[in-house]
Amino acid sequence: MNVLKSIGALIAGMMTIVLLSTLTDFALEKQGVFPPPEQGLFITWMLLLAFMYRSVYAVLGGYISGALAPANPMRHSILLGVIGTVASSIGVVVGWDLSEHWYPIALALTSLPCTWLGAKLKLR
Repeated sequence: MNVLKSIGALIAGMMTIVLLSTLTDFALEKQGVFPPPEQGLFITWMLLLAFMYRSVYAVLGGYISGALAPANPMRHSILLGVIGTVASSIGVVVGWDLSEHWYPIALALTSLPCTWLGAKLKLR
């Protein structure tokens, strides 16, 4: 039963990050702040904005995974960060030509620290 709760905690953290990021991207595209995804994103201030809100969402995802974990909240949040690092690393390769190169690399490098911070905030 704890295994299912652990899986649920990880899924909840992932869904928080993915859904909030996707919804924010969509809202910014609809408002004309961001160009459509097929055009790519190469303007530095837009990438910084996206990086900032995605980092906040990663912290929130780490917090939620830790909060829902049946035991060892830090372990769950770190595992979420590892999953995020792997997924972001794949994104670096797949989306190499969709933005400035620093952006996907920065997302990959900060996934684990952000989810760790979420767990730290939960444990306070």
